[in-house]
Amino acid sequence: MSRATRVSVVLSLLTTVAIAMLAVPGFAGKRVGDAGIPKNYVVSVPGEWGAAEDAAVAAAGGTVLFKHAGAGIATVMSASGDFASSLPGGMQAEEDIFVEWQKPVDVTEQVDASEEAATSGDETFVNLQWNIKAINAQAAWNATNLTGAGARVAIVDGGLYNTHIDLVGNVDVARSASFVPGFNYNQDTGTFWHATHVAGIVAAADNAIGTIGVAPGATLIGVKVLHNGSGSFGQVIAGILYAATSIADGGGGANIINMSLGARFPRGDGNTGAGRLVAALNKAVGYATGHGVLCVVSAGNDGVDADHNSSEIITPAQAGSAFCVSATGPVGYAVGYPNGATNFSRPASYTNFGNSLVNVAAPGGDFALPGNALCTVPRVPAGTVTTNCWVMDMVMSTVRGSGPSISTYSWTAGTSMAAPVVSGIAALLVQQNPGISVGDLKNTIGNSAQVVTTEGDPFYGKGFVDALAAVTAGAAPARQQVAQSGIDMARSLGGVATLPNPARTQARMHFNLPAAGQASLAVFDANGRRIRVLANGFLSAGDHSVAWDMKDELNRNVAPGLYFTTLNFGGQSTRGRVVVIP
Repeated sequence: MSRATRVSVVLSLLTTVAIAMLAVPGFAGKRVGDAGIPKNYVVSVPGEWGAAEDAAVAAAGGTVLFKHAGAGIATVMSASGDFASSLPGGMQAEEDIFVEWQKPVDVTEQVDASEEAATSGDETFVNLQWNIKAINAQAAWNATNLTGAGARVAIVDGGLYNTHIDLVGNVDVARSASFVPGFNYNQDTGTFWHATHVAGIVAAADNAIGTIGVAPGATLIGVKVLHNGSGSFGQVIAGILYAATSIADGGGGANIINMSLGARFPRGDGNTGAGRLVAALNKAVGYATGHGVLCVVSAGNDGVDADHNSSEIITPAQAGSAFCVSATGPVGYAVGYPNGATNFSRPASYTNFGNSLVNVAAPGGDFALPGNALCTVPRVPAGTVTTNCWVMDMVMSTVRGSGPSISTYSWTAGTSMAAPVVSGIAALLVQQNPGISVGDLKNTIGNSAQVVTTEGDPFYGKGFVDALAAVTAGAAPARQQVAQSGIDMARSLGGVATLPNPARTQARMHFNLPAAGQASLAVFDANGRRIRVLANGFLSAGDHSVAWDMKDELNRNVAPGLYFTTLNFGGQSTRGRVVVIP
């Protein structure tokens, strides 16, 4: 089977093996009313939508299907051929279209693994979750005890399988909703279910089974706007606005909206008639952002350089207030496990990129490893998983599975898998900082990201996200630079960075002095108690590196946890952070 058609590999806790071919129709660019009348429209007004707008729609021969007063947007059905032209001035109507927002899964290979009890606190497939390791999620949990509890993440996507064993306790069933006629929020087609995979990356439970999400305690809201990866603009817009509306006002009450979906259109109306639809979608994202909801979106998987693609727009990735995520992935993670590749911040072979598009990068996986050699990685607490090595460079998460299965997992790759990593980090920050603004969320995630080459690289934006750095950002950590051949410190003036971080037995603190002079560097615990003075005296200008052996002033090993470094020089001070692990 060629890799061109082999999209995802499903690992199940069941005991059957099957390879399923899925025949999937495409919908890209189809008018909602192509099969005949009546037709659907997206209608937008400059201010709020009210009784006058309802009356104008009715007078023009239309029926309102969905409306959002605050956003001034509605979806309308009409059998009148001149509906749009019959509306009064100021009301803009555009015939809705169906779009393939996500590429369908063409082939799914199911691989056996019998269910076994797992050691408490360890997920069955945690050794396969390189994406969790790459962003220092475990260290973030250990340092802060954050899980995302109380944060609400809307998965605006396809059907979400809420009874999956790793999701069942985290889905707000009462506030989940569908905007696809004829289907509930927890229905879709096939055995993959894109939304289910995305949801697991955000918030698969810490239950000693399967996988774990970046924010395993967050609440998920399933908002179905697609079926088999396709849906109309109106459905997506309605889903965004529903998710962004408070529970008190009948909405989903989300803090974060994850949209692992996207499409490219010619700029302006062109031959697609999509210009006003794109504008309405952008307006919905802007409404959500303006009402305190972070919209995290995927950059897309077409390898497009958005900075040099002036003829097209990528939506919703280029909606002005969205937070757009590109994808990275290793090549050879499982080769010679546990000594395989750790180039987790390498740009994925398919990701869209560009400074006009990307805010940050996150693990999305890749399938670029040559050949079809087999690799074996241990399960927890016993057993192994064996499949093609290149498969294990993709991202594993929850999927629908077959029949009554509630415990099936799959690898796949895409910017769709990178966006929910960022949504998970945002959920941790929402728990840590209740009421945090969208601007502060974006700044914290972006400013704590690791600089991979230079800040503003078109593949990375602000950099490669780091959960630990984000949740300890109050300590103003120095930015780190990750080189593909190794790790190198990006030295900002007066900044302090610790490598490795987290550290177990020894770490080095790197800093740069702008001039020669008296300087001191000390380590403090989370309560502000000084633990160790590492340097104190006259130091030359330039780069310095000081080792710490994880001992205090009395030569005793320090306890695992979060510590801070403070550099004093020239009447100023700056802080860094280091996490000591067992």
